[in-house]
Amino acid sequence: MIKKVLVANRGEIAVRIIRALNEMDIKSVAIYSDIDKNAVHTQLADESIRVGPPPALESYLNQDAIINAALETGCDAIHPGYGFLSERYDFNQKVHNAGLIFIGANPQSMRLLGSKVQSRQIMSKAGIPIIPGMMASTKDYKEFEDYAEKIGFPILIKASDGGGGKGMRIVSTMKDLHSAIDAAMRESMSAFGSDAIYLEKYLENPHHIEFQIARDHFGNVIHLNERECSIQRRHQKIIEETPSPIMTPELRKQMGDAAIKVVNSADYDNIGTVEFLVDKDLNFYFLEVNARVQVEHPITEMTTGIDLVKLQINIADNQPIPYKQDDIQQNGHAIECRIYAEDADNNFTPSPGKILYIKEPVGPGIRYDSGIEVGTEVPTFYDPILSKLIAWGKTRDEAIKRMTTALKQNVILGVKTSINFMINVINHPEFKVGNTNTNFLDDYFSEKIQTSKEDLKLAIAAASFSGNHTYDIKNINQFSKMNNPWLEIGKWELF
Repeated sequence: MIKKVLVANRGEIAVRIIRALNEMDIKSVAIYSDIDKNAVHTQLADESIRVGPPPALESYLNQDAIINAALETGCDAIHPGYGFLSERYDFNQKVHNAGLIFIGANPQSMRLLGSKVQSRQIMSKAGIPIIPGMMASTKDYKEFEDYAEKIGFPILIKASDGGGGKGMRIVSTMKDLHSAIDAAMRESMSAFGSDAIYLEKYLENPHHIEFQIARDHFGNVIHLNERECSIQRRHQKIIEETPSPIMTPELRKQMGDAAIKVVNSADYDNIGTVEFLVDKDLNFYFLEVNARVQVEHPITEMTTGIDLVKLQINIADNQPIPYKQDDIQQNGHAIECRIYAEDADNNFTPSPGKILYIKEPVGPGIRYDSGIEVGTEVPTFYDPILSKLIAWGKTRDEAIKRMTTALKQNVILGVKTSINFMINVINHPEFKVGNTNTNFLDDYFSEKIQTSKEDLKLAIAAASFSGNHTYDIKNINQFSKMNNPWLEIGKWELF
């Protein structure tokens, strides 16, 4: 029986996990890098322990230090959250080898599904529709050229062993192919320690739909409906909702059955998501499996009443899923906005600094998952997510209205945030009627995201989850006036 868990993460997801552990009467241990010593997650946990200096490779990605910390503090299990080591099967295996429980899928299925290339092979054999493209990674330019000619431009180069938009490049012409391959390999190596990449056909204007699944050690499996995740910047989701505006009962049944078939085929045994792309004719294609808890899991919790983090812990503790598929009912509509410390007017450039003031929104149907407080330092080493704002309503329109009010109430001073941008997006006429796709921001907010290529390179580097470089603050200061935080806040209103 799990009695003590080390939370191998930081920020809002670490806080979320620690709160679930507290409610389950399970002791929690937080880890921290030097820059996070006084962070919110370290204060909420029963214990906290240092694992290294600020660069993530020396702390939150330091596998041996984290496992040693768990053993030193007498933990039974490690919860990886999302990002960092959450989908690293080698870390998963090390945790098992140390006699600890990894709160997630078994390392074998994680290895299979963690590789997008291997996942494509498995799904093709299982009869799941996949996007046309390579069935193996390569470093051979000629192979990329041959496949690109075969399936036609535009194509998408992707990191095989990662996610979150890292190591991903859209290529429209052959002359841009080689440079895109090189850039994708470099970014993938930096973010995931692997330069394995492949290409697939780029579907234009699809919906990005994922299905939340849960499967236990006894072969019981359910899905908890879909989430629409089409509003993205740099291939990373920023607004999610459930149910999807395009979903029909028939399509939900088909995609839900396919999602279950996916996890059964890989002997998956925890919670996770099966991701699909859906074209304008409602044809769906397998994209990948995220073998972890998702950033956007709260909207599923709000509409099903099921605590996914607790379910995840119970499955890892060898308990059967207490629900059947017919037990899963969807109540109302929920939307999540990810609140980032970034400048939405300048290609979402990260905005490091100190939180000087925060006002959390409240109201009917409002949930606020946060990892910050007054005095929190927002560093350049990690992903700049600050919090997640979730709004529930009986209808989609009610959820949008509640989200708009809550966003206006959410005041964060000291760094620039994406709050105003979120207000503009969810109140755009096309969003309100559900006409969303993965190119939504390019189509309707291009003036917000078109900056120089050098600015884009800096933004991606500073936002990288890998955190394995100490970025030069002087470079970031062209966007962040570090000596005057009041210049960082942009337009804001008090309500």
